[in-house]
Amino acid sequence: MRTIGTVILVFIAMQVSAQKINKTIEDPTRNKKVMLNICTREGLVSFPEMKERYDVEYPNYKPDSTVIQELKPLVVDKKITIVLGTWCGDSKLQVPHFFKVMDELAISGKDVTIICVDGQKKAENGLLDNLNIERVPTIIFYEAGKEKGRIIETPAATLEKDMLSILTKK
Repeated sequence: MRTIGTVILVFIAMQVSAQKINKTIEDPTRNKKVMLNICTREGLVSFPEMKERYDVEYPNYKPDSTVIQELKPLVVDKKITIVLGTWCGDSKLQVPHFFKVMDELAISGKDVTIICVDGQKKAENGLLDNLNIERVPTIIFYEAGKEKGRIIETPAATLEKDMLSILTKK
């Protein structure tokens, strides 16, 4: 016999799996194609407007190796959600840097949720409910299901230093 919680989880999983991954739309706010909703890293970095900047930024970003070593034990069992706009200059700059840091930390794709928004910073199907997104990119760090902190638009220092500050905060 299934519990109500199990039924709800199955329903949510069906809703998410029914969504089109790497969806693109013609955004009337920006007068261009943008990605929307849940996206994969592969879909995002092959999207023409993101790829152009990714191909330059990713290989040229050099994370601080000392900070990366400090971060490695801190990212275990953490979840990260990144909300971005494929039309947004800050997203085009910071997302390649974010992926470089994730690769240096050996963080698996299953621990990162990527949500793309339209020009009004909206997504469909309640993906942004309770996230309070005002600027993009917004990178949210979770520990045990609770938000630990976020980096909004641009890091105060560097992505890895800001992550360290967030993840060492009591």
